[in-house]
Amino acid sequence: MPLFLENILTGLTSFAVTAGGRILAAAVIIIAGFLIVSKVLKTLEKGKLFSKMEKTPRVFLIGFLNVVLKALLILTAATILGVPMTNIVAIVGSCGLAVGLALQGSLANLAGGLMILVFKPFKVGDFIEANGFSGTVEAISVLYTELITPDNRKVVAPNGSLSNATVINYSAKDTRRMDFDLSVAFGSDIGAVRGTLLNLASSTEGVLTDPAPEVNVSAYNESSVTVTLRVWVASAKYWDVHFALRNGAEAALKASGVKIPFPQIDVHVKND
Repeated sequence: MPLFLENILTGLTSFAVTAGGRILAAAVIIIAGFLIVSKVLKTLEKGKLFSKMEKTPRVFLIGFLNVVLKALLILTAATILGVPMTNIVAIVGSCGLAVGLALQGSLANLAGGLMILVFKPFKVGDFIEANGFSGTVEAISVLYTELITPDNRKVVAPNGSLSNATVINYSAKDTRRMDFDLSVAFGSDIGAVRGTLLNLASSTEGVLTDPAPEVNVSAYNESSVTVTLRVWVASAKYWDVHFALRNGAEAALKASGVKIPFPQIDVHVKND
């Protein structure tokens, strides 16, 4: 046998003896570990703890755990192969810094998504107002939240800014109070106005009886008196009740003889 072939075989044999066991162990850890991680995560997802969670945070947490656990397996395999831990830490740190600088906005959105999922200022199906937009929350992803506006437009809001914004959640409570302002002419019988509006409220579907509706004078204007009808409604029926009262108020007041004012100017002509 030629000398160079003998040297190659000797080197391969030495490598197989010294490093073959490590390579085999690392391969077993990665292959078996990946299978075990997938099985464990599927079991967790079907368990009681995760099954009670909403779909969005459940999918996010499963994906996050999948990445973290598999990364730990790869680091363990690298350590078995003899790669110094200091080198691994340095490489991970350098990659993390580079990725962090390149994805600052995305990381802020990721952190914002975590804040939203943990503290739950709103959830899917809620009607919210934030950053100058209002709409129903259609989806909360890792980086963005999708809103559907009342006129059926989709608004994609970054979670980073949304988590730091002032958010008005109109669906947080089961009931809401509706303040409905109306103007009547000076000299109108306020008692008759109050009775008419209370009758309208009691006959409008969706108006709650507890707390009871109320009508009060809220302002005296230049040519009219403003009265406010306050009713409590279920949050889900807010707009149905709003338009029902708006459409029925004027007709009800006119039917009871109450005058609806309109802007007017009295002009006095003086003859010299």
